[in-house]
Amino acid sequence: MELSSRPGHDRPVRSVDELMELLHACRGAWDTPDRSGDPVDLHDHALQTAHLLRRSHPADKELQLAGLVHDLGHLLRPGDDAGHADTAARAVRPLLGARVARLVRLHVPAKRYLAAVEPDRTLSPQSALTLRAQGGVMGPEEAAAFARDPLAEDAVILRQADDAGKAVGLDVGVMEDWRPVLELVAQYPN
Repeated sequence: MELSSRPGHDRPVRSVDELMELLHACRGAWDTPDRSGDPVDLHDHALQTAHLLRRSHPADKELQLAGLVHDLGHLLRPGDDAGHADTAARAVRPLLGARVARLVRLHVPAKRYLAAVEPDRTLSPQSALTLRAQGGVMGPEEAAAFARDPLAEDAVILRQADDAGKAVGLDVGVMEDWRPVLELVAQYPN
């Protein structure tokens, strides 16, 4: 395994093959070291999140890929719930572009935003637990500032797919199905 795909290292991913290696390494990796978190591993969660986004936004390949890679930070820096989004964004930015990286980075603030504007919204037990470590519920000013971000709406869509993509045993294809989409977006990173 190359340096970038070992836990604790988050240098940028430079090729689709390298990213695919990381995504395959998510099989059997969990969002918590003791597996007490979400009911599916990072691999299945990535596939489910991307699949949901493909169904709801079939033309937005960058949004779909943000769903595929949004939690890579859990693999690269295990136990860093607060920083996993930034770690993943830094890793994929050179290959997949600024928009994918920004959406990945915003999926945690989107959770905090949704907790503020939809206080009755149900989070998975693990997501509710990590909300505190990630800054807690946004206050009114922070929520208003987030809502003004040009990517806020897409970040919320990503977050909703993230929250929904945790079903045990759901068949949504295999990781290799995403290689052509990765190659397409990697050709023209913004």
